[in-house]
Amino acid sequence: MPPRLPPPFKPTGIDHVVLRVRDIPRALSFYENVVGIKLERAQEDIGLWQLRAGSSLIDLVAVDGVIGRRGGAGPGTHGRNMDHIAIAIRPFDAAALRAHLAARGVVIEGEALDNYGAEGDSPAFYIRDPEGNFIELMGPGTGARVTNG
Repeated sequence: MPPRLPPPFKPTGIDHVVLRVRDIPRALSFYENVVGIKLERAQEDIGLWQLRAGSSLIDLVAVDGVIGRRGGAGPGTHGRNMDHIAIAIRPFDAAALRAHLAARGVVIEGEALDNYGAEGDSPAFYIRDPEGNFIELMGPGTGARVTNG
């Protein structure tokens, strides 16, 4: 086994997550109107829409587009492209979130008071986007962090 050598860089966060979707207009509407993430850039010729989530991006690619075709069949109830994406939100007002999601027909599939994330133990709600991708809406944490190095 080769010696364990540290990489010549330090991870600083998530740059972007790419979701393959069947219905781009529906997915855009969900991420903009339910989650509050705005479209930053679209490259329709290759089937790519990029939405800004703080310092990160969520890329939506059409399953039948240039990029999306590389992944095979599209996401569904029994097959997903990922487990979930956790989106940090501020503030985390549980009552206001429940009302916001209910008004948009979005079901809360689970919740936690102390789910561990990048900022320590945090409250969270779990929902699905229109393509069935699992989304965690995560509130501020206790401040506990694990650092690399």
